Amino acid sequence: MLFDDFSYTNSSDPRLAQRGWTVRSSSGGPGVPGATWSPSAITFPGGLLTLDSRTDGTAGGTVHTELSTAGRKFFEGTYAARVRFSDAPTSGPDGEHVVQTFFTITPLRFNLDPDYGELDFEYLPNGGWGEPSNILYATSWETYQGEPWQAVNTHTEERASFAGWHDLVIQVSGGRIKYYVDGRLFADHGGIHYPETPMWIMFNQWFIDLQAATGTRTYRQQVDWVYHARNEVVSPAGVLSRVGDLRAEGTSFRDTVPNS
Repeated sequence: MLFDDFSYTNSSDPRLAQRGWTVRSSSGGPGVPGATWSPSAITFPGGLLTLDSRTDGTAGGTVHTELSTAGRKFFEGTYAARVRFSDAPTSGPDGEHVVQTFFTITPLRFNLDPDYGELDFEYLPNGGWGEPSNILYATSWETYQGEPWQAVNTHTEERASFAGWHDLVIQVSGGRIKYYVDGRLFADHGGIHYPETPMWIMFNQWFIDLQAATGTRTYRQQVDWVYHARNEVVSPAGVLSRVGDLRAEGTSFRDTVPNS
């Protein structure tokens, strides 16, 4: 199993790398072309992973944030995290098409790679991708190609505000992918969209595009803890019980998942 309650000092805390985390600084997608992925925009106040992504309406003034496991060693089993989504920026005018996430992913080796896998929770507080307002997606991917764009996925969505703290769970077992939000079954996918290969666990926050507004606006996503049980289906209530036990015994981190 993997458990981390994010008790770190800052994004350069050496324990992050020692415990198998990568704070992204490399350029590239997703999101606004030319934006920066900034480690300094990731902090840990009060033991909360905090991603503060911001933009001034220009690519050069846009900062995305991402934390990922360094090891691609997670496959079947249960994934869970307690995540706080935000509808409004902590500062500046509202309205950006921002994506707040908890997901697993493999690299795409070539266009329409059949061994690609991606299981997403994505919250868009201001819409985007043709949606006018807040929407939460659970999306399971078979594969895709970049140019021309072709997506092979299935998704379930709910058009409502999900601002605040939520317990997100993904169960991957027996050819089915089940997504839960606060103990409620949100989506059930399978078939060709079931993953074939080990994945990374990631959290990121990025902008789909840029809106015409004046001044810098900063959006915040936070994560209290992350949990994974390898090759085991754990109910949402069971996850909360296990996390509670780990915290009660003073465990802030444990990783017994073997490298694939």
